[in-house]
Amino acid sequence: MADINALVDQLSALTVLEAAELSKALEEKWGVSAAAAVAVAGPAAGAPAAAAAEEQSEFDVVLTGDGGKKINVIKEVRAITGLGLTEAKALVEGAPKAIKEGVSKDEAEKLKKQLEEAGATVELK
Repeated sequence: MADINALVDQLSALTVLEAAELSKALEEKWGVSAAAAVAVAGPAAGAPAAAAAEEQSEFDVVLTGDGGKKINVIKEVRAITGLGLTEAKALVEGAPKAIKEGVSKDEAEKLKKQLEEAGATVELK
């Protein structure tokens, strides 16, 4: 059996794009959809999820669209994430995509404002 802690460390080091590629690869290999897995796991974890929603302290900043200002949004995504031009362009064109995950409410609001000023549409989850 694989060393679970080492695997967790490796997965934690992935960028958003790498995590998305990993998700797609696992879906193809196992013939499942991540949405289906969440739907199955959702009811079983209903009570803890409800408690977590009340006290949410970490937010995901999700880009939902470029608002017709793709170049400005790509520049802002690059500044926020440190991605290269190709990766940032792929992220913007593949919206909806998470830009940052597990950030504080203040940082999430700041990033949302930055992206919206560049013309993007953004959600906090």
